[in-house]
Amino acid sequence: MAHLSVRSPTRPISSRSFTLASSSSSSDSEDDAPLPFPTALPRTDFLAPDFDPAEYLSSLANRHQTLEDLRSDLRERSAAISTELLELVNSNYTSFLSLGDELKGGEERVEDVRVALLGFRRAVEEIKGRVRERGSGVAELNKDLTTVRSDIETGRKMMELDERVSALEARLAIGSTGHDSDESDEDEDDEDELEGAVGSSSAKLAQLADQYVTIDELANDIRRETPFVRKAEERLTRCRNTILLDLGTALKEAKKANVKGRPKLLKLMGIYSLLDAQEDAVKALKSK
Repeated sequence: MAHLSVRSPTRPISSRSFTLASSSSSSDSEDDAPLPFPTALPRTDFLAPDFDPAEYLSSLANRHQTLEDLRSDLRERSAAISTELLELVNSNYTSFLSLGDELKGGEERVEDVRVALLGFRRAVEEIKGRVRERGSGVAELNKDLTTVRSDIETGRKMMELDERVSALEARLAIGSTGHDSDESDEDEDDEDELEGAVGSSSAKLAQLADQYVTIDELANDIRRETPFVRKAEERLTRCRNTILLDLGTALKEAKKANVKGRPKLLKLMGIYSLLDAQEDAVKALKSK
């Protein structure tokens, strides 16, 4: 019995109880340990040009800090910034007050700048006036140039008019003698010409009429009231009358030929129409 009492199970039980108590106290100490304090918000985050408060707060979701602590941090930061601003103002206040004194005495410089600007404006106005004057002079020169070109063109037309009138007068004078070589060639080529005809051929009369019409149009381009054209009117009238006289002679010959002379008669009537001398054609037809 004594041996049984010695071997008592109390030691193992107490040992087991000590182990459990140690485990419980360790877990409690870990739960009560303080969390690490978050780092301060960097000032550069608030200096971004596209800073958005809502977006910035949403980016702090993983920050181990309560909302109240965050508010306190921001308030402290705002107070620190206000203090820094006040210190900066106080440190530069003396310089700010002395700025007015430093600006004194600048009236002379301002006056110099104003005088320089007035001189510059006056110079600009003078240049503008010269440009306007030069522009007016250039415009007058352009007008004179246009007038000179017109006069040159008129002079060329006058020379051409004189040459054409002289050539027409020469052809009419040659035709009146009855020995024009051109007339003989035209008579040979004109199938409608009558045998033994004394007057000019219809082909040559058509050429003479074309030359006269060209000269008449050229005189209209130069202007009829021009002294040169007025002086040439007598020559033109003489040429036209000579052509009409030759047309009348040829028309009488074609009229006498009856049926054989009808083709030439039609051609001669066309020449009368070209010269705008229908009344002369009617008179020639009515004459015997």
